[in-house]
Amino acid sequence: KGSARFTSPIENYLENPKFFRVRIHGVRRRMLLKVIILGDSGVGKTSLMNQYVNRKFSNQYKATIGADLLTKEVQFEDRLFTLQIWDTAGQERFQSLGVAFYRGADCCVLVYDVNVMKSFDNLNNWREEFLIQASPSDPDNFPFVVLGNKVDVDGGNSRVVSEKKAKAWCASKGNIPYFETSAKEGFNVEAAFQCIAKNAFKNEPEEEIYLPDTIDVAGGSRQQRSSGC
Repeated sequence: KGSARFTSPIENYLENPKFFRVRIHGVRRRMLLKVIILGDSGVGKTSLMNQYVNRKFSNQYKATIGADLLTKEVQFEDRLFTLQIWDTAGQERFQSLGVAFYRGADCCVLVYDVNVMKSFDNLNNWREEFLIQASPSDPDNFPFVVLGNKVDVDGGNSRVVSEKKAKAWCASKGNIPYFETSAKEGFNVEAAFQCIAKNAFKNEPEEEIYLPDTIDVAGGSRQQRSSGC
């Protein structure tokens, strides 16, 4: 007899996306909101997610393979919901997986490194790729949030993308909310994700998805710089 093969939650999702559910401990039912984080490799997507969910930061860089996800319970307008945050790989060889991961998203977060111009220039490519792969019902009004990360590096002396330039790009794309963040120091991370959750909540259709109360992942102090929220 062969040994049983462990199937990861992400494998289950890719094989059966319609039946994938994440169930969280608790006594109150929660609505599920799905958030996708996109951007070039090395801009700090994983670090931002870990800082927000776990209040942790690691200086050791490890590229995300395929995608990863974390969940966090959030309360908004006196209602509880579970924010399901998908951290996707920035390398080109994984972009073909996008359609499976992007499907059903309620908000998309575009991240760039304020010290790397190319990562900013690629924001439009990431935005267009998401709209093509996810095919939202109302692409013109789908909620995006832009994060300019790593503002702490070299005391801000090495940045090459100005706040003015970033805000101008966001304004040209329908006034996308913009935040400057430091995953390392936790600067503006909470405020940014509050905005992300708010936008995801507003985008959720009236028919809500409620989750049971057990865990069962199965196939069945700077001044904050932001705009828009």
